Amino acid sequence: MKIFGREPALLLGFAAAGLKLAAAFGLNVSDTQQALINAVLAAAVGVWLAIVAKNGALGAAITQLAQAFMALFVGFGLDWTAAKQATVMATLAAALALWERTQITAPVATTALEQASPYSPSAPRAV
Repeated sequence: MKIFGREPALLLGFAAAGLKLAAAFGLNVSDTQQALINAVLAAAVGVWLAIVAKNGALGAAITQLAQAFMALFVGFGLDWTAAKQATVMATLAAALALWERTQITAPVATTALEQASPYSPSAPRAV
């Protein structure tokens, strides 16, 4: 899968190099902050790929993106307690679980008894 006609890993590498270049020429970010920015970009690409792939992993990808943003905000000085961070992340996880429940359909399963029943629609019929 490609984003803007390019492989996601290539775009992430370019973004990381661009961030380091900006830091070299005066952008005031620490090594930790650069790592956090790269983590957020990687998580955003994960969300993009989950949307494009339509494989049911969108909720997990959004949760990872939210965790990356939380780490980024803390890395840039957000002064929240661990309890407050956990409450926000738990609320997000609960909301995503409610949404995902409407998006996923379980496969229909039949039991061996139903398959063997002469009244089953799939049972062979005598002519």
